[in-house]
Amino acid sequence: MKDDPRIHGAAHDSLIHDSAIKHVTGRAEYTDDMTEPTGCLHAYIGGAQIAHGRITALDLDPVRQAPGVIDVITAADIPGRNDVSPTGLQDEPILTDDLVQYHGQPVFAVIAETRDMARRACTGARIEYDTAPHATDIDAADAAGYPDVTAPLTLERGDVAPALAAAPHRIGGRMRVGGQDHMYLEGQIAMALPGEDDEVIVHASTQHPSEVQHMVAHALGVPANAVVVNVRRMGGGFGGKETQMNLFCVLAAIAAKRLGRAIKLRPDRDQDMEITGKRHDFRIDYDLGFDDQGRILAVDGVFAARCGWSSDLSGPVTDRALFHADNAYYYPDVRLRSRPLKTNTVSNTAFRGFGGPQGVIAAERMIEEVAYALGRDPLEIRRANFYREGADITPYHQRVEDNILTRLVDELEASADYQARRRKVLEFNAKGGIIRKGIALTPVKFGISFTATWYNQAGALVHVYNDGSIHLNHGGTEMGQGLYTKVAQVVAEAFQCDIERIKITKTTTEKVPNTSATAASSGSDLNGMAALDACEQIKARLVDFAARHWGVEESAVQFLPGHVAVGAQMIPFDELIHAAYMARVQLSAAGFYKTPEIHWDRAAGKGQPFYYFAYGAACAEVSIDTLTGETRVDRADVLHDVGRSLNPALDLGQVEGAFVQGMGWLTSEELWWDDKGRLRTHAPSTYKIPLASDRPRIFNVRLADWSENVKPTIKRSKAVGEPPFMLPVSVFEAIGMAVASVADYRECPRLDAPATPERVLMAVERLKRG
Repeated sequence: MKDDPRIHGAAHDSLIHDSAIKHVTGRAEYTDDMTEPTGCLHAYIGGAQIAHGRITALDLDPVRQAPGVIDVITAADIPGRNDVSPTGLQDEPILTDDLVQYHGQPVFAVIAETRDMARRACTGARIEYDTAPHATDIDAADAAGYPDVTAPLTLERGDVAPALAAAPHRIGGRMRVGGQDHMYLEGQIAMALPGEDDEVIVHASTQHPSEVQHMVAHALGVPANAVVVNVRRMGGGFGGKETQMNLFCVLAAIAAKRLGRAIKLRPDRDQDMEITGKRHDFRIDYDLGFDDQGRILAVDGVFAARCGWSSDLSGPVTDRALFHADNAYYYPDVRLRSRPLKTNTVSNTAFRGFGGPQGVIAAERMIEEVAYALGRDPLEIRRANFYREGADITPYHQRVEDNILTRLVDELEASADYQARRRKVLEFNAKGGIIRKGIALTPVKFGISFTATWYNQAGALVHVYNDGSIHLNHGGTEMGQGLYTKVAQVVAEAFQCDIERIKITKTTTEKVPNTSATAASSGSDLNGMAALDACEQIKARLVDFAARHWGVEESAVQFLPGHVAVGAQMIPFDELIHAAYMARVQLSAAGFYKTPEIHWDRAAGKGQPFYYFAYGAACAEVSIDTLTGETRVDRADVLHDVGRSLNPALDLGQVEGAFVQGMGWLTSEELWWDDKGRLRTHAPSTYKIPLASDRPRIFNVRLADWSENVKPTIKRSKAVGEPPFMLPVSVFEAIGMAVASVADYRECPRLDAPATPERVLMAVERLKRG
């Protein structure tokens, strides 16, 4: 035995990402890196050049005659269903031959010898249109009477109108929250290989292989068992590859079966940004009542969203915005309504947080309104409105349990030295000057589970080969977050073997069927438990075999690091496995898990949609230049709850990355459509994501290592993907404080997000004028 009695790579150990070395040395193979089969062709998409109207003439002869072109595909060439709507509403045609609903909407696809030839050929299309008025933003769509893309939701508890009327203080306002492009490093890509009969294999960069499988099957008019979808890794996803890859995979598959040759489809970054959905923009109207102590008594809110031309995931996104419009705060009487508005823009979609961030920032705006109205520290108002442990219920009628926010906030307030630093900020601003400072400490309460209850399930497949090596496969996808590593650690601990013994394999619909998207921060919760279930099945068989073979009680069989104790004997793991194989013991198992306790009645607006809540808090200090509106984050302190972390190193990375990505959403990333309905921020040259130089000058990030999930999740851990994205709301509120200082904090600055230099400067000038 080794001197170290512990295995390498157990659950709760800080372990590097399984592909970390390959990432930094360029040896990690992504879809575009795969060796192209002989005869592989390349596809590119041709789009409409108006924002709204109908196609009256479509001449693609110049496209077909372009150099290198093999084929051109239109809506008439789709053998099955011309739709990739994930909700089943069938409102998202793959290719349109009639109604155009946004600029760039796919009309045809070109198949050529090279990608460059396909791309150039697309420009030869001659399309005539009967144009119609378009609406690209919420206000224009609302004014034009555009419909909702899906049924709106109302969450209600108590009686709002009389509670507002009786409140000692009442404030109404409007906030606009911008969208965000995913800006994944690896763009959308699909490579389809035709098989015999009706079969096709699709290699793709997707968070949802099973959905791709079904979409390809529907479009080809074949059963799902004819389609195999493979994904080893993605270069980022953030929700942008949950549904948006359907278009690219389906077109590649159609072309592959039509021509009998492999097809690769990879849009350039401009087209990727122009025709894939983004985080939803919101216009939030709020009316709140509160008392002299700052306790909120009633809230009435309307959350209108720019959803784009089709439903996509806008229903569940706007639902989740309402679920998180309370953030950490109890509203005694409340009514929250969604308005998922149709617009003539690309259909918006999932993005890290899935509507939650837009709800959270609305809650924090209302807290700020109360604080400025009463002349109090916003942190005091936050504390006064925290949910009480086990006593208060949310607007969707779920009781808040295991609320650790008070302890989190107390600990962060002390470790970040918030009170002393806030006094220094006030003293600094009192001197006047061009540079102003702000500081804010904000909490996060985030519900974990898919609100579509049926998605809360997962499968895994574990093989133990007769040499003792282990093969692991599950339905989760790896997009850089470390899911594969975490699940492998669970398996290593289950068998008490070093993680090097485990082969992590690509996600494929051939091995685990009917998988859910790797989304909603549920990847480890679901797939880790499914993998553990498979391990426990195999272990039970091994224990039964060992007890019978060596003549001991089952209770005398115990898995230890690298060995199995059978009575007084210590048998190496390899030897036990080989003996079990020779005795014809099954060494393979399919595991399964479904999240318990959750239920949701959308029509009633009641239920328990979340299995548990994850919590966090952040304290940010900023400086602004009142002459230019430029901002700088001087310091950020974060304390985040991940339960008992499966891998603290990976979880810290997730928190740090989420914080900076959230900063981008709230300070620099701005989407802009021109008067013709064209997205103008369609490349890194025009769309400003955070750089390394934008990170907080001092950045202290800690996990609440004392936390442990009270629910029996995988190893008592909590989800980490989405909840920390809302921590940089502290940055946004600190910027607001700095702006408010120019008017001696007499009023809430009411910044819209993102707080770009232009918006900050205009707010400063507005407050100066009084």
